[in-house]
Amino acid sequence: MSVWNKILHWLGLEGRTHIKIYHGIGGVEQLEIFGHVLDRGPAPRMHYSRFPLFNMMALLRLFMVKPREGAKVELIWEGKTVSAVTESDGFFHMQWVPETMPEPGDHVVEVMIKNVEESPVTRAVGVVIIPHRSQFGCISDIDDTFLVSHSASFLKRLHVLFTRNAHTRKPFEGVVNHYQLLSDVTNKDRLPRPFFYVSSSEWNLYAYIREFCRMNGLPEGVFLLNQLKPLHLLLKSGQQKHGTKFPRITRILKHYPHMRFILLGDDSQQDPHIYEAITKHFTSQIIAVYLRHVRNSRYAATQEVVDVITGRGIPCCYFKHSSEAIAHSKELGLIV
Repeated sequence: MSVWNKILHWLGLEGRTHIKIYHGIGGVEQLEIFGHVLDRGPAPRMHYSRFPLFNMMALLRLFMVKPREGAKVELIWEGKTVSAVTESDGFFHMQWVPETMPEPGDHVVEVMIKNVEESPVTRAVGVVIIPHRSQFGCISDIDDTFLVSHSASFLKRLHVLFTRNAHTRKPFEGVVNHYQLLSDVTNKDRLPRPFFYVSSSEWNLYAYIREFCRMNGLPEGVFLLNQLKPLHLLLKSGQQKHGTKFPRITRILKHYPHMRFILLGDDSQQDPHIYEAITKHFTSQIIAVYLRHVRNSRYAATQEVVDVITGRGIPCCYFKHSSEAIAHSKELGLIV
């Protein structure tokens, strides 16, 4: 290991070219998985602390990234090679059509970088999740939907982001119970209902959010996040490109045309308008919409959107406490 890489290691950074894999999805005809190739990025976090300075440094590391453009990545599926090349931000998206679609469940794949010197970090294992066709799915926002984030307040949002971590941040009261009931995770006779987490948060925060979900017992799922950000744009984390949520949700709905979905979001930013547009274009695929009320100044405008959605025959619950959402789901027969 070079002196520079030793310094990066001491700082909690991986200085070798490495690959990060995120959960992939399998639909009617094709499978896909995605990830990043980085020349520098955060090493996996092993220790958590309540000390604010420690948490601040840990957050900064997540944005000390150097993407690698033009890296060739490959996986082998049933003896055939699937390949892709990374974009300018290091992102890759692999899609392939298998000869026969696998059974529903989790399917492990190994992805490797081909045009760099091989090392233990140039290959990684990921999972392609194929839901059962008879199930409905859930598409959820993250910030201020289940994770208390104060998205509407710049200073509060930064205070939480910089001083806390995946182990010390809190979900809204009752939201974990609601999501567990929707996923039917306790039913051992069938696969849990699939969850898709679509957020304006960047891929930099993927491991952070997954660890938060694991710690709090939220359903395992597929994450579709926003473009990787460099360190100098950290203060704008989660505050841009809300409009990209619409095509990401659309992609899920088109990927699973046989499935119906529940949409879960909040009124702190653009979820009401995005979900209204989704219900307009995919009316028959949406079972219900849930919007958490966290911003008083948005109440009247959001209530108008709720009325539009319910006017299309889609139940829409605009709630302040998760107990209201749970009661609503029980009334619809979505949970027991």
